[in-house]
Amino acid sequence: MPHADSSLVPESIKTKTEFWNHVHTQLGYLLDGQRNWVTNLANSSSLIYNSLLAFPIYFGADNSKAVNWSGFYVDSQLFPFPRGTITPEPDAVNTKRLLLGPFCGKPACQFINIDPKSARGVCADAFLQRKTLVVPDVNSYPGHIACDGETKSEIVCPLLLPQGDGSQLPVGVLDLDCLAPAAFDEQDKLGLERISRLIVSACDW
Repeated sequence: MPHADSSLVPESIKTKTEFWNHVHTQLGYLLDGQRNWVTNLANSSSLIYNSLLAFPIYFGADNSKAVNWSGFYVDSQLFPFPRGTITPEPDAVNTKRLLLGPFCGKPACQFINIDPKSARGVCADAFLQRKTLVVPDVNSYPGHIACDGETKSEIVCPLLLPQGDGSQLPVGVLDLDCLAPAAFDEQDKLGLERISRLIVSACDW
């Protein structure tokens, strides 16, 4: 099967639970045999984004309810800047920030501050709290960072890497934005958390 066909959604799928189970299965096939985190996050963001566009019952390509961004931010301290990288601040390497990773959608913020003393926005909060945040109205969220002014709702799921001592290390977040208010619910939360666990386990960090 061509890789692009992974994002096709059968007409028999009617519920969000069925949808996310389908995406999880397709993603498992797509990530199989690949451990590079850049490659896997790129394919994951594309599969999620295009599958949502192919699911008109809840999302689809309708400009009033489409998911307009699907992608990742990763902890910049886990992935050092290459030699010669131009950064906006002299001490960027030591700054606690999330670095924009693979995504589908319009251009987004390159960095998000995750210093607990000054962090702001849904992605930073989900990363620091190590829990999924469902935001029905982004304009009412304290400190919301508006990368795209058309976004109405958002869901952010942390990528948690299990440690030997039983703790979980956040390495980044999976972020979805939608043009409709209150687009995401508990079914989306559970589906994306399961997908996030699959992605984390499929990559060498």
